[in-house]
Amino acid sequence: MNIYFACSITGGRDFEPVYQRITAELLAGGHEVPTAHLAERRVKELEKHADPVEIYERDTGWIRACDALVAEVSTPSHGVGYEVAYALSLGKPVLCVFRQGMPLSKMLSGNSHPSISVKSYRDPEEAIAIIRRFLQGQAQ
Repeated sequence: MNIYFACSITGGRDFEPVYQRITAELLAGGHEVPTAHLAERRVKELEKHADPVEIYERDTGWIRACDALVAEVSTPSHGVGYEVAYALSLGKPVLCVFRQGMPLSKMLSGNSHPSISVKSYRDPEEAIAIIRRFLQGQAQ
């Protein structure tokens, strides 16, 4: 599957090890993840000089082409919120995972769109298990 992985960049990188674990698992599972570079430690440096219009066009193109969007939403992010809403507007299945105990936007927790699933996890392994179940459901 082609999976768009969304995570916070400018909003904070406290969950970077989780982002790296998720993208590594997706890639190891044979999935295409055009946004895998977002989990890298140097992502801010990699995208520092990128033109905002080019980023928007690139990322929305990737969302249009994806089979599903998986977002780690423990850290609030304008970009991730936009990506989630954009994917939903296109009818894409969306999974948002967040660390249990972290405050979550009510725009996510209260969203009743049939294509979104929002799940909490206790540790990265549980997040991976949730993502696997979600993707198995999409493959059917």
